[in-house]
Amino acid sequence: MGYLDNSTVTVDAILTNKGREILASGGRLNITKFALSDDEIDYDLWNPQHTLGTNYYGAVIENMPIIEALPDETQMLRYKLVTLPKDVIGIPVISVTPASISFTSLKQELTVTPSTLNLAGGNSALGYTAILSDDTVATLEVAPDGGIMSTSPVSGRNAIGDVQSTNQLIAAEANATGVTSFLDDEVTSVTTAGKTIIRTGTKFIIRPKLQANTTTIQRALLTIIGNETGGFKTISVTVDPSGFATQDIGSGLVNQTQ
Repeated sequence: MGYLDNSTVTVDAILTNKGREILASGGRLNITKFALSDDEIDYDLWNPQHTLGTNYYGAVIENMPIIEALPDETQMLRYKLVTLPKDVIGIPVISVTPASISFTSLKQELTVTPSTLNLAGGNSALGYTAILSDDTVATLEVAPDGGIMSTSPVSGRNAIGDVQSTNQLIAAEANATGVTSFLDDEVTSVTTAGKTIIRTGTKFIIRPKLQANTTTIQRALLTIIGNETGGFKTISVTVDPSGFATQDIGSGLVNQTQ
């Protein structure tokens, strides 16, 4: 990571990992939307007490270094600028149910339902992006009733998702390309060993994965990002495999000889 010289107006445009993947496979980019963010800005530095007057209240902010663009879309544009209706009196906040996830059996699955507070209908059009930090801990899919109005990658038509086909296609792409894992700065003490899983929708299903080591509790992070309002919420995912053999024998999920 580096910094740009902000003494002049600079546009630093690069392709994301996904963009590079498309070009490498012979595809063409069809950019139809863009987003702005203020990731580098610390608004606590606004100083209305500056002795030189109003023109200098934001002097420190205006002279802060700007981070150069990165190809990792999970790390850039995390604090997006948004346009809100005039009657909104609070910043939209992403809320996630449940607040944390814990698995003790392979038969378990949980539906993760994000919502947007302080803005009625917030993120209802473009939904949310869910990022699971480690695919060795659990799986992540869009729920059958969690698709959003988009062009289906399978049929090319506008529809509220052929969710099953979309999940399968995204999973195949993820296996074919190395999506790097990441650590979220909101939740600490979690180390990732696998790849990230990224899904887009309004509701998600997460399931634990079989673990080779049944004595070690595995942890991952699930980050939900509002695609329209910006903002994100991160929750912890814990998988305790110590009871898998006891609870799942006979279900066909765990072989009794393991």
